[in-house]
Amino acid sequence: MKNVAVVALAILESVQAFQAPALASHKVQKSMTSARMGVEDLSEDGFGGYIGVLPPLGVYDPLGLIETRDMRRYEIMEIKHGRAAMLGFLHVIHIESGVRFPGYLSTTADLKFTDVPSGLLASLEAVPTLGWLQILAVGFACEYGYAGVDTINESGAGTRPWSVVKQTDDKEPGDIGGPGWVRYDDPGVKAYKLNVERQNGRAAMMGITGCIAHELLGVDALYPTGGFGGEPKPPIIDAETAFSNFPSFI
Repeated sequence: MKNVAVVALAILESVQAFQAPALASHKVQKSMTSARMGVEDLSEDGFGGYIGVLPPLGVYDPLGLIETRDMRRYEIMEIKHGRAAMLGFLHVIHIESGVRFPGYLSTTADLKFTDVPSGLLASLEAVPTLGWLQILAVGFACEYGYAGVDTINESGAGTRPWSVVKQTDDKEPGDIGGPGWVRYDDPGVKAYKLNVERQNGRAAMMGITGCIAHELLGVDALYPTGGFGGEPKPPIIDAETAFSNFPSFI
């Protein structure tokens, strides 16, 4: 039941975050009295276009939602889910390769990082409940801005430079970094970076959804065709020795 719930939530978020494409006109009329947003309210790239609206599809909205939805909120959702999916897909690559931190994931459960299995669903089950509660607590702290609050600096309450802060209405979609994070002044560089992030996030959402589907079908997440004698490719990194010189957390 835990597996089904986690997978269902992951797929639902991916679907909500990514709107499939179909060409639509850029000249969408918006009612001045409506709180809804149209194409013209997407994030501009500084060159007459919009971030994430790229060839060959352009504006892709087969269900006609763009005239009836708050597109800023949808942009924020897409960016957020894309970032989570990129982290998730990198996680799959790392655990399949054999990468593990040294030390203990849980001392009370006598569970080392090297004991965690490589499968997506198996690794979810291996993490103790308290560990998941800690992960959720960090997520909530980032989502609501508490993670970025610094109450013991020289000037009193402020923001930690490298923290994650709450998304606010006065900032562009996805701008949740503290003052120490890099922001690009050159319009061309900025547009390129933002478009790359958007595209990589979309690809990662599809990729991690595919990995989950593979495991639900009973095959390896990265090697569903079983091209290695029916088994996944052996790890390329020895989890026991790869980080022997890395300081242990415990």
